[in-house]
Amino acid sequence: MQAAENGESLVITGSADSGSATQAFSAARAELLRRPGPPGPGRRRALAALTDEWLQDLYRLAGAPDNGMALVAVGGFGREQLSPGSDIDLLLLHEGDPGDIPDRIWYPIWDSRLKLDHSVRTLAEARKVAADDVKTVLGLLDCRPVAGDEMLAERLASSIRSDWRGFAPKRVDDLRTVVEERRVRNGEVAHLLEPDLKESYGGLRELTVLRALQASWITDVPQTAIDEPALLLANARDALHSRTGRATDRLLMQEQEGVADALGIPDATALMTEISLAGRAIAHASDQTWYRVGRATRRSPRRPFRRLNRQQRRPLAEGVVEQDGEVVLAEGAKPERDPVLVIRAAAAAAQAGIRIAPFALDRLAQDSAPMPVPWPAEARDALVSFLGAGRAALPVWEELDQAGLTSKLLPHWEHIRGAPQRNPIHIYTVDRHLVEAAVQAARYQRDVSRPDLLLIAALFHDIGKGRPDQDHTDVGVELMGEIGPQLGFSPADTDALVSLVRDHLLLPEMATRRDPDDPATVAAVAAAVGDVAMLDLLATLTKADAQAAGPTAWSSWRAALISDLVARVRSQLRGEIVEPDDALSEPQEGLLAAELPEVLVEDEAPGEMLTVTIAAPDRVGLLATVAGVLALNRLDVRGSRAFNRGDIALSEWTVHPAFGDPPDLVRLREDVRRALAGTLDVDERLARRESYYATATDSVLEPRVEFVADASEIATVVEVRTYDRPATLFQLARAIADCGVDVVLARADSMGASVVDVFYLRGATGAPLDHREGAEVLKRLQDVVGVSPA
Repeated sequence: MQAAENGESLVITGSADSGSATQAFSAARAELLRRPGPPGPGRRRALAALTDEWLQDLYRLAGAPDNGMALVAVGGFGREQLSPGSDIDLLLLHEGDPGDIPDRIWYPIWDSRLKLDHSVRTLAEARKVAADDVKTVLGLLDCRPVAGDEMLAERLASSIRSDWRGFAPKRVDDLRTVVEERRVRNGEVAHLLEPDLKESYGGLRELTVLRALQASWITDVPQTAIDEPALLLANARDALHSRTGRATDRLLMQEQEGVADALGIPDATALMTEISLAGRAIAHASDQTWYRVGRATRRSPRRPFRRLNRQQRRPLAEGVVEQDGEVVLAEGAKPERDPVLVIRAAAAAAQAGIRIAPFALDRLAQDSAPMPVPWPAEARDALVSFLGAGRAALPVWEELDQAGLTSKLLPHWEHIRGAPQRNPIHIYTVDRHLVEAAVQAARYQRDVSRPDLLLIAALFHDIGKGRPDQDHTDVGVELMGEIGPQLGFSPADTDALVSLVRDHLLLPEMATRRDPDDPATVAAVAAAVGDVAMLDLLATLTKADAQAAGPTAWSSWRAALISDLVARVRSQLRGEIVEPDDALSEPQEGLLAAELPEVLVEDEAPGEMLTVTIAAPDRVGLLATVAGVLALNRLDVRGSRAFNRGDIALSEWTVHPAFGDPPDLVRLREDVRRALAGTLDVDERLARRESYYATATDSVLEPRVEFVADASEIATVVEVRTYDRPATLFQLARAIADCGVDVVLARADSMGASVVDVFYLRGATGAPLDHREGAEVLKRLQDVVGVSPA
């Protein structure tokens, strides 16, 4: 047995039994995969050839006949393209009773620890399954003989292709449903930060579907446009399999740098940009192919004597009409003289919920005159109308993007096109996140006085991303100052857009990291927005931004915090008195009469956050002790505030179960009592748990401890940024308590593996910390998180 790659060969001597054949194959396969050099089609073909020869040995050693039976490769193996983690897809085709031959072939494959997808069928059975299941067709269309009766295998291949051409016009809807379900389930390669290279839309699975559509003879496929993108995704998948040693197709962030290195690409950012653009090209080819399939299979109603040569046109906008369910240019439209026509056509298509016809899009891309600067009011209004269509704008946007029109129209857009984000709360590339933000903002247009500013700010709020070592907000402010006038906005409107870009993170940061009862918090936000109209714009932009980021960026808890802060700021802007919210709920009032310490757990947002209130005799270090107990019970803290009723201290905690169900209340209460009595060694228990999670992740980013100037007039605010561990808050709070300093409020804002812990501190006199107290607290906190000496 031998398999060649790049002129070299691997030779395996014929074996007397399947066990030795499998051992020889496994050794040769391992040697092939260890060969230096980047992955590529040559290695995939060599791996398939090596596997073929091993299976031929197994077929012979199983006593399988040369006639009336055939071992057939299916799917990717049928195309002679095997990745290191690929399944071995096989069909044992037979005309009589196969007896125990299948088991004699399958068991050695299982012994090799390769994944096997197998079936045993007659020709008639295979054709019937293919006729009933479009997924089976996709694999069988790529079938080829490996061993046995080649004529039988060829009869299968010919029959499957013929059958598919016959029933494809009636079955393409089923195939389209499968594609759309996969798209919803796995997202799109072009826009995900961690795409599935095979199953996400625009991935390798799309190529299989496109081949099936081409084999149906319904339409052609733009093959040359996707050859290079397909090669990149296949090579990246090979590198991912080799790097992880697993048959995983999801390109996680922690693997991207290694895959980039294996492919000879400078870094993970460059890799993911190329992956995004490749997925976008394949998805566009798929969209266009499905468009042509729809046109070819559309059934017209029976209308006797209908004149088919004069199709009805419905005007949509100047120079734009709808014809046969798509946007086309009107007779006499001249894009070379009408630069606004392209954005007018896009707005008309999005508002009508249809797409621009490919030939019309090609003409717009080739002939459109450059947009004048500043944009005329008509163009600006059309852009706002386009974005205001919401989700219906997405397919039209992709058409414009693939035609190169988004980068041509929008200032600085090319820089973020396909750019990845190294942020765990985001799931989309920068450009798709911005478009998604505009889609979300379109839902809230009637909540603000200037929906045009809302939509434009949503589209450009992260325009400063994609520039390493530069703060994206600072860059975005500078760019928005240029973009506003280019789009034709007045100086006042441009200032408003710049403010929205500058402050687009203000509300979530203030709501999750500052005390809303502190007048300084409300005053800072009020000073930034200036008036109620801008506050409404910023609040709505914040919601759209978070909802477009990913499932972890927006929750009922976070929404409630932001809503409360916005309400307080609105009251101050209207000249109303903003009172601190220190009232106790009725269940919390009941704690004051209970035997101390007592614990109350309230579930206000099921599945998200719990409110845990603990009443105990006041003492220094109480917050640290409670933080440790909560950590022991696997509760992640998101916020805490402390207040007194006489000599009773109450601490209210917003927590989230790290995993699983909330802890048992009886156990939690007992742990609190034991910890306060000194019979539960919280420090030792947490240290033991910490040892189970030893990792070097916390050394990737330098921790930081700093006082936040002017954040409060009634307390000293210190902010700690570090790696998120179960014991971090406890250790920080204990260090503060050791300094004799009280924590009146704590907030924790988690972002993936990192956390920002914020503490409001008062010294021994009940006032903000003096210089000595501040210096001591700073030093102790730096020691806890391991800040390097200056």
